[in-house]
Amino acid sequence: MQELTGLRFKRLLLTGAAGALGRMLRPRMKRYCDVLRVSDIAPMDPAGSGEEVVVAPLEDEAAMYALLDGVDAVLHFGGVSIEKPFSTVLPANIVGAYNLYEAARRRGTKRIIFASSNHVTGFYGQGETIKAHVVPRPDTYYGLSKAFGENLAQFYFDRHGLETVSLRIGSCLPEPVDRRQLSSWLSHDDMERLLVASLTAPVVGHSIVYGASNNRTTWWDNSQANHVGYQPQDSSERWRPAIEAAQPQVDPTRPEVRFQGGGFVVLGPFPFAGQE
Repeated sequence: MQELTGLRFKRLLLTGAAGALGRMLRPRMKRYCDVLRVSDIAPMDPAGSGEEVVVAPLEDEAAMYALLDGVDAVLHFGGVSIEKPFSTVLPANIVGAYNLYEAARRRGTKRIIFASSNHVTGFYGQGETIKAHVVPRPDTYYGLSKAFGENLAQFYFDRHGLETVSLRIGSCLPEPVDRRQLSSWLSHDDMERLLVASLTAPVVGHSIVYGASNNRTTWWDNSQANHVGYQPQDSSERWRPAIEAAQPQVDPTRPEVRFQGGGFVVLGPFPFAGQE
């Protein structure tokens, strides 16, 4: 994918830079700014030209305030990215999200791109097509934390004018690997297109966009986010014959087949601390 001509920020912040999406996005987003500041608590590659590497726990309020110094916009991909017990999700995804937003407000950052998730709406049926403004139906503690992040984004826009685009990301992988992902797949190039659109749309307020490519089958209608200008160009269709041949239809009454959240809807429950 070619760089968008004319797009340039002084300093962008990418949290979650050690994660799978963070590692993929780091070299891509570096092209759009003078300085890319990357952050995580896991090991990261050393800083290259035009980069700053900062180890900063999201749950550390002072660390977040320092991290947001001089930042024009944030790509917030940090936090727990899979289902875990609530006690694990809480510090990074809920307390950490608050710390990030409050630091951004105090530092004068203008826009946050929040990596939300399709698991905010995971308990809608795979036979439904839903828009951004449906009532959230989280399928996990992880999805619940992302719903909190979206509400936090709305609050910080309504109260403080801090703009956010919340991305309900589908399955962002090099290629789809199963039947569910024929509908939920988001290519790496389309992810970049989605981020660029979210950073450059003139006015977003708090907008919610489903992160999926231009797949033939879809559960998500992005018409309420047309103003963001995201135009996916890739499709899962080229992989459909091989996936359908290798993976025969399964029982449609199973929860992971009925609901958009797939396997997430059957994860847990987790035991209390001290239970076997």
